[in-house]
Amino acid sequence: MSRSSSSAAIATLGIDLGKNSFHLVGQDQRGAIVLRIKLSRSQLPQRLANLPPCLIGMEACAGAHHIGRQLQALGHDVRLIPAQYVKPFLKGHKNDYRDAEAIAEAVQRPTMSFVAIKTPDQMDLLALHRVRSRLVSQRTGVTNQIRGFLLERGITVRQGLAPLRQAPFNYPQASCRGRRPVRYR
Repeated sequence: MSRSSSSAAIATLGIDLGKNSFHLVGQDQRGAIVLRIKLSRSQLPQRLANLPPCLIGMEACAGAHHIGRQLQALGHDVRLIPAQYVKPFLKGHKNDYRDAEAIAEAVQRPTMSFVAIKTPDQMDLLALHRVRSRLVSQRTGVTNQIRGFLLERGITVRQGLAPLRQAPFNYPQASCRGRRPVRYR
């Protein structure tokens, strides 16, 4: 369990991803820990370029697909694991090195389910769908809020976006406080 022992003995590497630093735990063929090190984001590709190809496991989280593609280009076998599948392998209280060790344990299981590493085009399409879904959800919420405000003034509007877009509202003079009625189009 040294900080940076011989990298030739590493068969499996578990990486706990962070924003700026990564915690790595390397295991040999028997499962004994032979590497335990903390690296910055810029040090990771440099350090793993010198490592013989091995099995690398990471949790599928923000940035994991990008790092996975980088490590695959270096010749490593990279597998992303959903976070909920790593939790049963955690020993003791949670910290970054224990998370990396649990990832290294989980990635070796033959029946483990993995997440496919996505290409940049797949990630862009997924992001576009998520943004559109959020916009539709927000539009629905604002539409319902407007209908609620109008209902407080005694104006009922059917559900949906179309009735709000096309309905000219004739407000009673008292509610307009002396101004001309506002027409919504």
